Amino acid sequence: MKRTSFARWPCSIARTMDLLGDRWTPLVLRDAFYGVRRFDEFQQALGIARNTLADRLRRLVDEGLLEKRPYQADPVRYDYLLTEKGRDFWGVLAAMTAWGDRWLATDAGPPITLHHEDCGHDTEAKVVCGHCGAELGAGDTRMRRGPGFPARLADRPDVAQRFARQEN
Repeated sequence: MKRTSFARWPCSIARTMDLLGDRWTPLVLRDAFYGVRRFDEFQQALGIARNTLADRLRRLVDEGLLEKRPYQADPVRYDYLLTEKGRDFWGVLAAMTAWGDRWLATDAGPPITLHHEDCGHDTEAKVVCGHCGAELGAGDTRMRRGPGFPARLADRPDVAQRFARQEN
């Protein structure tokens, strides 16, 4: 069964999920932030099948989140390094961590904590307004059609109804 592509959907969440595709891809990126660089290191750290890992690394390289750099010539072996686009995924992982810590941690507490080097404290991620810096929540934000929303969908009754609730 072929998987439905969300790559062209007018929704950044759907497009991101199309890129991530499965549960392994965010874990590969997480380990890249831990400093894992080499295929065998990823494989050992994750316990992932080699063919699955090769596919995920290839996708992340093709999408520009990781860069392949040879570190050995014979046979050729590569380091997988985060690009600017890959490093920008950090906020997504931090937000997932905060949600998981709140809703999935055991009574012992979160398994991993984020430590903010600048202030010297353990912390958690918060989603804040890029304009004023206030914390954002579902109760004080709404979704609106942006400039990239396809005109061909704007007049569909289901779309108009969805955004009418949000835009009033």
